[in-house]
Amino acid sequence: MLHGHMSKPALVVIDMLNAYDFDDAEKLADSVREVLPNIRRLIDRAAEKDVPVVYVNDNYGDWNSSAEELVETAKRGRFPELVEEIAPREDVKFVIKGRHSIFYGTPFEYLLSELEVDRLILVGQVTEQCILYSALDAYIRDFDVAVPRDAVAHIHDDLAEAALRMMELNMDATVCTVDDVEFGGVSAGR
Repeated sequence: MLHGHMSKPALVVIDMLNAYDFDDAEKLADSVREVLPNIRRLIDRAAEKDVPVVYVNDNYGDWNSSAEELVETAKRGRFPELVEEIAPREDVKFVIKGRHSIFYGTPFEYLLSELEVDRLILVGQVTEQCILYSALDAYIRDFDVAVPRDAVAHIHDDLAEAALRMMELNMDATVCTVDDVEFGGVSAGR
């Protein structure tokens, strides 16, 4: 993307439909509780501004699952209250992934081209895993990336901080806060 041009953003909600049935789930759930209100605020603000909201979620090995099935499975998990607050509305786009990156083996990049999106605002979980790898894949595809630090959840504080620093320094990502995110007429200058 050219620096300083007007960009068309999309809000990307990563891996928020989760049953939390793994080691370190408690640590992640604690972090999700902190950022969930901020993610919800961004989703609502994006809807108000007609900014596309795209959920990209792990399928947890079930290649026959749909968005609805992932929501229901997550609601039957350990922390249904974390899922109910963030479950996608019917009018949002939904992409299923099988690995860490939102791009790897998915139609996500094609969807972005159809939507004419060139700026991604990444929110969700896990900062030091799927958010980091997705930011890298977005960077190498020339998308502008913003990561609001108060809208991404982590398992390990130190790794999350390192991941945010790597995104900022090595991937030209804008690491900001939810209050700094602007959707309309955003200058993509880094």
